[in-house]
Amino acid sequence: MADTTPKHRCESCPWRQKYIDNPKSFSGRLWKWHTYICPGWKAYQRSLAKQGK
Repeated sequence: MADTTPKHRCESCPWRQKYIDNPKSFSGRLWKWHTYICPGWKAYQRSLAKQGK
């Protein structure tokens, strides 16, 4: 049985979707601020760079 869970939760994060839908909303701005300190987001960005995305 294959694991279909995303490697990084950032791919399907509900807060990220709120930012995409409305970047100026409070929750959208909070998510953006969170990306500056989140080690998971930084690891996700590194993994995308390695994949060439």
